[in-house]
Amino acid sequence: MRLSASIVSNTIDLTLEQLQEALKLEYDEENVIQLMRKYCLESSSRDIQKKGMEFLYMNGFYDDLEILININEESPDPSNRQWAEVYKILYQLRRKEYQPISILDKINHLKTTEPELLCLLEFSKVNVHFNMNYYQELGNFLHRYDKLLPNIDDYYLVESFKIRYNQVAFIYTLMRNELIMARKHGYKLLNLTKNSAVHVDTHIKLGLSYTFDSYFQGMYHMKEALKIAKKNNITEAIDLIEQQNIPFLSAHFNKPEHITTTDKSEQAHLEIAKGNHEYAITILNEVPIDTPFRKYYLGKAKQDKTLLLQAYKDFVHKRSDYFFCRLPLNELRKLYI
Repeated sequence: MRLSASIVSNTIDLTLEQLQEALKLEYDEENVIQLMRKYCLESSSRDIQKKGMEFLYMNGFYDDLEILININEESPDPSNRQWAEVYKILYQLRRKEYQPISILDKINHLKTTEPELLCLLEFSKVNVHFNMNYYQELGNFLHRYDKLLPNIDDYYLVESFKIRYNQVAFIYTLMRNELIMARKHGYKLLNLTKNSAVHVDTHIKLGLSYTFDSYFQGMYHMKEALKIAKKNNITEAIDLIEQQNIPFLSAHFNKPEHITTTDKSEQAHLEIAKGNHEYAITILNEVPIDTPFRKYYLGKAKQDKTLLLQAYKDFVHKRSDYFFCRLPLNELRKLYI
């Protein structure tokens, strides 16, 4: 597929936004994305070489992103080389191949005055904290982001960063137990982007947001996430949904029939739902009780108030998670009735 002659003649001066709008006049959405992908890799514009990394990253073209990072690393322009360093960090975070302390140190040592990079570095920090299950930092990020965004004058980047912002705001408000706002951010994400990986992640979180409300709503979103993941061969998400999320909701709503999983924690959770508490304890003895979820499952199986209280405290004090802390809290209430 090639860019039309009328567009090619002017591409050197086009921004990503202008190119996208020009392509939409001649091609359908899927072809626009593929042509943009090709353009980002082949353009000689230093601005496009930098900002094309954001397009490739946000559309899930990670192999192409590696290529473009290498191109920017070889650029004579120091700004391009610094952008490459930032996207190398984002790529590392995406692949989850890093040590939290070392990557935070690397982020903090990158010095720049470019507002786009300052924003991307904040996204990088928040990604690390999210993967550490430390959700309090997400709120601090949202405040810093609100101050940084007005300094960015590139429309395409602003729109792309809004997607990232809503992803952070979604999980932050969910963990704060602000469900109306959380779901609002979730549905906004589904309308802001066509990125299949973002849609899968959003449907998963929307499904989990119904943990204390509705089995049917929760499972609807899990099945939507699974359908999209299978269509796009997002294997990591398929495994997460089938082995953890669907079993979790099924066990939580006492609908364990015909549900299987290779995940030991959720195997135990399903056995608890079936009333097989001793078998659940046996399963949990095979794994370290090192997460608040496992403490909750073991406390529920044993009807142990101390374990349930520890799980509650871990959710609140270690994760700032005021949503899932309701799991052990609700179980404790049952035991004290």
